[in-house]
Amino acid sequence: MVIMLFGANKIPEIARGLGKGIREVKNAASDIKSEINNSTSVEDSGLKDIKDTVEKEAKEIKDVVGSVKRNIDL
Repeated sequence: MVIMLFGANKIPEIARGLGKGIREVKNAASDIKSEINNSTSVEDSGLKDIKDTVEKEAKEIKDVVGSVKRNIDL
């Protein structure tokens, strides 16, 4: 289906672009998670809620990345 929409010569370019985008999203999520882990303590319930939310968002991003990777592999 991708070949019909973009042509065979564009597929590697599209895949590289998707890979770069996925990598940037993963790095951003990792940076946010690291920053929160470094600046919060588990005892502070308000900040713990934020940390939990970011971790949940990071997991959702990983799920989306996995889905995109699966679609690319098809």
